Amino acid sequence: MNLINKVVLVVLDSVGIGALPDAHNYGDEGSNTLAHCAKAVGGLYLPNLAALGLGRLGNFPGIDPADSPFGAYGKMACKSPGKDTTTGHWEIAGIIMERPFPVYPLGFPRDVIKEFEERCQVQVLGNKAASGTEIIKELGEEHIRSGKPIVYTSADSVFQIAAHEAVIPVEKLYELCKAAREILKGEHAVGRVIARPFTGEPGSFIRTGRRHDFSLVPTRPTILSVMSEAGYAVTAVGKINDIFAGEGITRSVHTANNMEGVDHTVQFMRTAVNGLIFTNLVEFDMLYGHRNDPSGYAQALEAFDRRLPEITESLGEQDLLIITADHGCDPTTGSTDHSREYVPLLVTGKNVRPGVDLGTRETFSDVAATLAEIFGLTFDAGSSFAREIII
Repeated sequence: MNLINKVVLVVLDSVGIGALPDAHNYGDEGSNTLAHCAKAVGGLYLPNLAALGLGRLGNFPGIDPADSPFGAYGKMACKSPGKDTTTGHWEIAGIIMERPFPVYPLGFPRDVIKEFEERCQVQVLGNKAASGTEIIKELGEEHIRSGKPIVYTSADSVFQIAAHEAVIPVEKLYELCKAAREILKGEHAVGRVIARPFTGEPGSFIRTGRRHDFSLVPTRPTILSVMSEAGYAVTAVGKINDIFAGEGITRSVHTANNMEGVDHTVQFMRTAVNGLIFTNLVEFDMLYGHRNDPSGYAQALEAFDRRLPEITESLGEQDLLIITADHGCDPTTGSTDHSREYVPLLVTGKNVRPGVDLGTRETFSDVAATLAEIFGLTFDAGSSFAREIII
């Protein structure tokens, strides 16, 4: 199949569209990030996503089901256990996890913290599950006074280290994270170690844009590695490079926000290089889902929708656009954590049949299988939908 030379894969981080059948096992029954966000603000105005077929995937106030969608549309279930960023993105790229990454709702075991403190010659504050913004409110002043880094986690498989940039310089913070990454292996192999620098004064601390994720190396080759080894460009926009620990990425750019992510995506789309552009737009999750802010979430969705025509108009004759998500993060629940949800699957391009209902896919890895078929590669994961949509 050689009708497609370039695929643009955009992950709207945390834009789930309804609880998975096993959501009750995660405390997420009834979650629906998109529907509840829309209801909370009296309806969403997303005409461009609606035109692709988004409104046909559920009852989302303000998003009407298009009579004649110009895209193919469906939804995908996560087959791997878990609901974290790494699990979702790895499955999109073709890795279906057998076991979830470890989580630490009561904080990390003392032997893990002791090894970290001894190796780094520090003592830590915190060591508990907490919201990132709340824990710096709680411990930021003590951190400044003592110089001790703040270690915390969440419902996700993460070991996070927060530090004021004037107390622990960012490069030193990264060194602490690298040490933690080396320690957290085997039974304690968390998905990500995350540097969380912040600035400001007590009562007005602000997390900065110099966050950095130190992820596990994927446990098996992903479609990204298969593509890059076959000579295709694999361009990462946003935190994609971090999520895959650079494996299979041929070029990357970090971004500070969603709009910068769209800017870089469009710039890369306008090059003649064949392959994959893989973009993560993180603000839905980071700024609004985790902070239970449905109004901010809605505004971010509408801002992306306004930019969507710029993306679709930048598609070349042999380009394909896939829009999806990696999990949910319902901003209207009592939890600030991710939610286990279906994710949308919207596909368009000049060689895509409009109005194709792709149904409910059993795994996010159907995206990886589709990429493999499009680029004529051998890859054993998921079921391709390429022949259903490509004219």
